[in-house]
Amino acid sequence: MRNAARVLRAFSHADQELGVSELARRLGLSKSTTHRLVATLEAERLLEQDPRTGKYRLGLALYELGTTVAEHVDLHQASLPVLTTLRHQTGEMVHVAVLDGLEAVYVERLESHYMLPVFRRVGHRLPAHWTSSGKVLLAALPRPELERRLKGIALDARTSHTITDHAALLRELDEVARRGWASNVQEGELGITSVGAPLRGADGTVIAAVTVVGSSDRMNAESLRPYRVAVQEAAAVISRRLGYRGRH
Repeated sequence: MRNAARVLRAFSHADQELGVSELARRLGLSKSTTHRLVATLEAERLLEQDPRTGKYRLGLALYELGTTVAEHVDLHQASLPVLTTLRHQTGEMVHVAVLDGLEAVYVERLESHYMLPVFRRVGHRLPAHWTSSGKVLLAALPRPELERRLKGIALDARTSHTITDHAALLRELDEVARRGWASNVQEGELGITSVGAPLRGADGTVIAAVTVVGSSDRMNAESLRPYRVAVQEAAAVISRRLGYRGRH
């Protein structure tokens, strides 16, 4: 693993293409070992070979990974000041999540002074169908892609309020897409309510969701509107910071 990483790090702006012999010399490895490493990295699209020269260069998969990292860095920079304001405004915990398959992955999190029985770390994953952030992200998928991901998947129940029927979930997601926000009233944790809204990149694509999370005693059907308005306003500000200039 370490030697594979050393192979990748051997490439630079000055040395964009390198052959097996040169890589072996620089890394102090045998040519056979270097060739095996290069072949593995090529199979994973981390390296690609120039058919004309036989030399190798960094592959498209690394570019894709780099783009993802850049997006997350931009998301952090764009969202953190706004999340701080949102937490102060609502007094509640605030999150930013992205979608991975059918899971919401929480990449930003600011705690409130209320002690809530929910996860305590960035990087935590939850099934998307029982969270407001996950509903926002699922609702943004093209319907064929959404149905492909859901096909054959059992929707686990976390509480008695969790949506476990595919048709009911699709109806809920249609409503989320129409109105531009999602709620989760005790669907992921009894006594916990959240409301979320989409974050859009410069091209209008939904890339993440921002959420306010609180006790159902404070956030209920009657009191939800101020939180929903606050989270939608925060989402609009973060989206503008990400370069989005559209109306929705």
